[in-house]
Amino acid sequence: MAGIAVRGRHRPSGRTRGAPPSRVKWPYTQCAAASVPHGWNRRAPPRKFVKYFTSLPMTLPANKRIAESTVRRLSMYLRYMEGLDGVGQQTASSDELAQLCGTTPAQVRKDLSFFGSFGKRGLGYPVHELTERLRDILGLGHAWQVVIVGAGKIGSALAEYRGFRQRGFQVVGVYDKNPEKVGRAWGDATVRDMDALAGDVAEHRVDIAVIAIPADDAQEVVDQIVAAGIRAILSFAPTSLHVPPHIAVKTVNMAMELEGLSFALTNRAE
Repeated sequence: MAGIAVRGRHRPSGRTRGAPPSRVKWPYTQCAAASVPHGWNRRAPPRKFVKYFTSLPMTLPANKRIAESTVRRLSMYLRYMEGLDGVGQQTASSDELAQLCGTTPAQVRKDLSFFGSFGKRGLGYPVHELTERLRDILGLGHAWQVVIVGAGKIGSALAEYRGFRQRGFQVVGVYDKNPEKVGRAWGDATVRDMDALAGDVAEHRVDIAVIAIPADDAQEVVDQIVAAGIRAILSFAPTSLHVPPHIAVKTVNMAMELEGLSFALTNRAE
């Protein structure tokens, strides 16, 4: 029997010299608990299974956390891919996408790898297919119901922003605690009292609350929003908010954004 020498020891190779190699058995049942395509058996070549599994829509494991910076880049990738798709471009490379988005090809590939296998080496990403997958990853295939709390100037500007509707975010209500504003017509909606929020949410699904109110009132309003059952909040109030772990909060602090720009201007190389 032929053998393999390993550090002076003789290990049988498992087959006689000149004999045909035995069939290789491999545990396909361990592959991501995915179902095996009809007509395939455990002796199907691994290459077929790899191709099959990497083409499946991938979902993120429950315990996998994605950095906010990665999500922001995914949004940028989507916008540029939509632009390329709009002019009929068929494929785009990671180099091209990186140049458009101000990052590196390696970062593009890493960001996308969190969600499955995309494109082919040497051929790039199929523009239309990746655009649709990015929309699915970002949850844009779903219509989201949004309420705005704060019927002031910022709230009014947000309600009139057409980009919300275009991306699947439907403003379905406006709320304020100021009696002088309650009852006023506000575009297609009527400003309602903040005390009516919980009852409205109980009758009609609301996914996201946008708050555009002074910082002093923000925490009290957020507590009402959480108690009403809304699980995502976008805040324009310049303050830190305290919410339960299952509530998603994003804060837009315009002063901090301007400070970032002032830092860039102060420290830029002339």
